[in-house]
Amino acid sequence: MKFILTFFILIFSGIASTLHLSTSSNPARLNPLVATDSASSSIAGFLFNALVKYDETGQKIIGDLAESYRFITPTLIEFKLRHGVKWHDGRVFSAHDVLFTYNLIKAPTTVTPYASDFRVVKNVHVIDDFTLRVTYKKPYFKALEIWMMGIVPRHILQHEKDIMGSKFNTAPIGTGPYILKKLEFSKQIVLEANPNYFEHRPKIDNIIFHVIADPMTRFLMLKSGQIDVDGLEPMQFERQLDKSFHHRFATLELPSHSYTYLGFNLRLKKFQDPRVREALSLAIDRERLIDVLFLRHGKVCTGPFLPGAKGFNEQVKAPKRDLVRAKALLRSAGYSKKHPLEFEIATSNSNAIRPYAAEILQRQLLDVGVKVTLRVMEWQAFLNTVVAPRKFETVLLGWSLSLTPDPYALWHSESDVSGGFNLVGYHSKRTDSLIERMESSTDPEKIATYQREIFAEIVGDNPYLFLVIPNQINVYSRSIKGVKPTINGIWEDYIQWEKKE
Repeated sequence: MKFILTFFILIFSGIASTLHLSTSSNPARLNPLVATDSASSSIAGFLFNALVKYDETGQKIIGDLAESYRFITPTLIEFKLRHGVKWHDGRVFSAHDVLFTYNLIKAPTTVTPYASDFRVVKNVHVIDDFTLRVTYKKPYFKALEIWMMGIVPRHILQHEKDIMGSKFNTAPIGTGPYILKKLEFSKQIVLEANPNYFEHRPKIDNIIFHVIADPMTRFLMLKSGQIDVDGLEPMQFERQLDKSFHHRFATLELPSHSYTYLGFNLRLKKFQDPRVREALSLAIDRERLIDVLFLRHGKVCTGPFLPGAKGFNEQVKAPKRDLVRAKALLRSAGYSKKHPLEFEIATSNSNAIRPYAAEILQRQLLDVGVKVTLRVMEWQAFLNTVVAPRKFETVLLGWSLSLTPDPYALWHSESDVSGGFNLVGYHSKRTDSLIERMESSTDPEKIATYQREIFAEIVGDNPYLFLVIPNQINVYSRSIKGVKPTINGIWEDYIQWEKKE
């Protein structure tokens, strides 16, 4: 009788399901407008919604908080918002929150990379609680895409004087499918299913992000089943797994929407000489990086847009290693055995492969007489003391991109500002002009033509050494049901996932 009673209690009360994930660093700010590190942006993605998003093909834009949208003219969009959407604290979401978010992005005290996206917006006008219109100064090729950032609540933040230091950044209130329940730095972040989510309550009750800085510890936790979904490094996938792992975990490998690069601080005199940048590019064996670091799970990156994007320029090829030419260029720039080129590569250990990539680059550059020192740091320290204040000679980093990237944020001269993504200080009047002409076009073919020209121009200038496009090796527990692998990965419709505990 006791067994039967217990059985019925379990049936009717349910057993809470938990999805265990990992992050290599603490989130800096969970406010989606200022979440610029990967830990923050990935967690914020569960907590907030945007006006629009891509569908599962990654090509079509569909509504998220917006129920529908229409272009009234080429410079005027009307958004109709969903009814019944609530913030995590129960307040009703409305068009006034969207207007507030726009004004916050434009505020001079907000340091956000989204500011550059909204420079073409003339005004945002609230028609009623669930209708707003956005007017642009001119036709803009990303008029819809810029509204893919998270919307924040007016009623929480309207009196906040310091958005960058706001407690909201660690205690966020969103509209998303999950609610922040607990934030324990250097330990775990706990999310709880939102019972009032406008689509429906997620089927998995909780998500726990385990903060694990050490890559080996993360890997061991995955192998032991303490982590349910993660990415694997090629060495781990090829040589450190047994049959039992593959029995318990499914695998999806796709080209990542990202690339790894070595960026030069172009504010420094030594890197302003194009001969130096070209020499360093010719000294690198990119195929060797793929062989050693990725065991062929990747391809050489040839430029700033990814294969598959309309702006990808197939005519631009990766440089072949040429030590003779590299040495000649360095000699013409004034460097020799007695006076070698010396610089530091700074990177973070949050990505397991990058410190090893830095070591390989160090050895390869020594073949042309270049002396490189390495600085490997914890992510937050690296972000706050090296990247943000631009205190580096070179940085080994990566960018994640959509298949319709906006080159303005990374490559336009005006993006070389505090909080901007033009980290290396790249300035080119020719590139600026191409970007501006591209952005004013709404013709897809013209946009693609401009992007291919931008691609070639940037590669020719060598502000980065474009290195590798790694494959993304996703593994997920077979105890999770409802996973729909797509070209964008495994996270499509994750609120439909169910997990057998």
